[in-house]
Amino acid sequence: MLVALGLAMVATFMFLIITKRATPVVALILVPVAFGLFAGAGLDISDMVTDGIKELAPTAAMLFFAIIFFGIMIDVGLFDPVVRLVVRMVRNDPARLVVGTAVLAMVVSLDGDGSTTFIITTAALLPLYLKLGVSPVVLTVAAGLANGTMNILPWGGPTARSASALKIDTNAVFLPMVPALIAGLVVVLLFSYHLGVLERRRIGRIEIRDSILMPREEVLVAAGGGAGGDVPPTSRGRRHAGEPATGSVTTGSGGSGDDTSNDDEQDDESSFTGVLDPNRKTLRPKLFWINAGLTVALLAVLGLDIVAIPVLFMIATGIALAVNFPHVKDQQEAITRHSSSIVSVVAMVLAAAVLTGVFSGTGMVDAIAHWLASGIPDWMGPHMAVVIGVLSIPLTFLMSNDAFYYGVLPVMSETATRYGIDPAEMARASITGQPFHMQSPLVPAILLLVALAGVSLADHHKKVLWRAAAVSIVMLVVGCMVGAIPF
Repeated sequence: MLVALGLAMVATFMFLIITKRATPVVALILVPVAFGLFAGAGLDISDMVTDGIKELAPTAAMLFFAIIFFGIMIDVGLFDPVVRLVVRMVRNDPARLVVGTAVLAMVVSLDGDGSTTFIITTAALLPLYLKLGVSPVVLTVAAGLANGTMNILPWGGPTARSASALKIDTNAVFLPMVPALIAGLVVVLLFSYHLGVLERRRIGRIEIRDSILMPREEVLVAAGGGAGGDVPPTSRGRRHAGEPATGSVTTGSGGSGDDTSNDDEQDDESSFTGVLDPNRKTLRPKLFWINAGLTVALLAVLGLDIVAIPVLFMIATGIALAVNFPHVKDQQEAITRHSSSIVSVVAMVLAAAVLTGVFSGTGMVDAIAHWLASGIPDWMGPHMAVVIGVLSIPLTFLMSNDAFYYGVLPVMSETATRYGIDPAEMARASITGQPFHMQSPLVPAILLLVALAGVSLADHHKKVLWRAAAVSIVMLVVGCMVGAIPF
């Protein structure tokens, strides 16, 4: 009965998420509670959920403060020089422009939020693509591949999900996969260069003048015209982006604002196109090197694995707030700017405690694992890590990360342990499908990207899917070669 209930619970959870009949938070809470009570848990379900919360609390804390920290770094202008450098270095070569797009997306992806990455990348570079005749689809492909590959960062989501679902340390999952991540990024750059070469052959060399770097009204119209419908471009940009994600993304102040009749229209423009506003109030140019040093130190300590990740981000966030926003009111505003992302992510992690707690506390995991183990051929057992890595490519495309990491991975991992495969090894293999997952229509960020770029999702998929699958396979192979994933 536990096997049947466990499979039915996972199937119900996946169905609700995939069909969008319930949000992940609602499904993660109500479905396990219902099935747990039906399994006879009774009032003991309270202890099961409490145990799950204790296990996932560090992950929730890490995500909470990581989002604030990197959001602050974007607000204060730490990444502005990178944007300007990419724009200047493309010169007259489309190949450089596309590679620069991938590099910029990789850097901004350090904040772990795909929506922020795509807004900044599109805002900074789409005017160049439109003015110079380079296909915006190439922008979405380069940015999508870069962000999907960087999505395995500990604070990006899937790595934290896999670690929390299997109740292991996040660093144990991520650090051994660094060589695979580097290999994946190299492949992304190669694909970007190839796409740029194809564009070079199609349109020839390009010429970038200083005036091109400034936002223009016609750029706004062109960017909004391709998404269809009668909705004005500015209002559609607001609807997709939302306040929290666009708080630090605005147009340059030196652009052509002569046709703008009021400040509200200027604000609408700033949420959609142009470059990062050099005059936004949150900039801290005098503190640039302090912020850069703080970020480098954070990443260095993170790599050394000498301080727990939640504690590390708590300390770094506290320092960043105190240094950049000494006044209490400004500190509160800095946190509030990113509150939407914080609430949605942390709520999802804490809600997942219900699923993992009930799944484990009722014995469903053990029952299903024994059932699966008895049906898996002996020759396949030692290769379960590779199996989950290959399955992660299509499964994470067809379902959300929540459904895969909290529904499928725990069951597969429990089965793999009977063949001597460590849960951390299964978790590492499971995150290799992220470059492909991020192209899924179930991912809101990718829908935002194609909308801002004015291209259709179908056109994006024609160019990106096979490349994303190749990046995922390369990461899986390199993970096996370096010993992070058992073959």
